[in-house]
Amino acid sequence: MTEPFRRTALKRTGALAAAAMAAGLARPGEALADWNKGAFESKTVADALKHLKIAAPADTKDIVIRAPDIAENGAVVPIEIQSNIPGTKSMVVLIEKNPFPYAANFDFAQGAALPFVALRVKMGETSNIRVVVATVDGKFLTAVKEVKVTIGGCGG
Repeated sequence: MTEPFRRTALKRTGALAAAAMAAGLARPGEALADWNKGAFESKTVADALKHLKIAAPADTKDIVIRAPDIAENGAVVPIEIQSNIPGTKSMVVLIEKNPFPYAANFDFAQGAALPFVALRVKMGETSNIRVVVATVDGKFLTAVKEVKVTIGGCGG
């Protein structure tokens, strides 16, 4: 992308956003309306699950977590997650030994999306990656994969 085109595109995007706010179509802060502050500030997995209103998820092999067995650098650990559970509504990713374990939450429209995500996370030390899937019928299912970290990514 050439520099003049990029600048023009950025100016137009800013102008469209300002016009949408002025017209009442978009309100600042609405993007964060569903932000669960308590879950993100939780120091333990149990506390994060409590804030997310997830009680006693059952273990399953229908959640596939692809991550390296050994991550040489915890600052960037690639993870791929696929749910083979019919009616998957959302996925929550927790890094159990991180200072703040709640890493991500992904929502899916039933039948409209393949329940698959790829992300990169920071891991401070060797830890379990826990994924919890919520289904449309209110069930919670979980799977765990341990990743050994040789160099910590959270300041360690």
